[in-house]
Formats: sequence, structure tokens, C-alpha cells
Amino acid sequence: MAIDPRNPDPGYLAFWRERHVCTLTTPRPDGTPHVVPVGVTYDPEGGLARVIASGHSRKVAHVRAAGEAGARVAVCQMAGRRWATLEGIAVIREEPGLIADAEARYTERYQRTPRPNPARVLIEITLTRAMGRP
Repeated sequence: MAIDPRNPDPGYLAFWRERHVCTLTTPRPDGTPHVVPVGVTYDPEGGLARVIASGHSRKVAHVRAAGEAGARVAVCQMAGRRWATLEGIAVIREEPGLIADAEARYTERYQRTPRPNPARVLIEITLTRAMGRP
């Protein structure tokens, strides 16, 4: 079911506010998918999904390898028969204010503060598509 990522129905948005481990799929340099578990926050007003990560991780390296245009990625979560996917273009952001905002959003959704990480960066995904059955 296609959903407007900037104007989701209340059920879809509520599902993204529940505490779920998600996956992030990034393209490897050879084009094959790399899928890892992550925490994701969804901001429909901003048209963004955010993932905090270590700047030394493979997922970050894959996004960086795509260059300034960004990498086409997807984040997904599921719980039983319910599922939701957000797709978009990811870039790496290193601005301290943006990272702090992403950490606060993570803390709100996952009800725990992320461990300190001086190498932390933000994978910021500008959303282009949403789908699911929440």
C-alpha cells in the first residue's frame, strides 16, 4: 500500500512511533544490498528519516561512497503481520546540532539515551516513498 511519506495516516505514523528495531538497506559499491539492524526516527513534517551511526561503520561508508548526490536506501520495521518501509536518498551529516537533534529523537522513540560516541554521525534520509500495512 503506497503512503504519502509527508502526510501518513495516523495508524502508519503511530506504528513508526512504537519501539521497534528496524533495518537499513544501503547499496554496496558492487550494487548488492547491505542490510543491518538500526534505530530509526521518522519525521513526516520534515520529510526525513534519521539513523545515528558510528562514522566508521560500513553503512556510513556505503552512503559516503555514493557521493554528494546521496545513496538510495530503505528503512523497514515489522511486528507480526504489520510492516512499514520508508525509502529515500541518504547523505551523511556531521553537524553537531543535527546529531544532537537526532539523538534526542532516538531517545524519545526508544526511551533510552544512546551511548556516547565521539565518532557519531547522522544518516539523514530525504524520503521519496512510504509503504506498509501497519
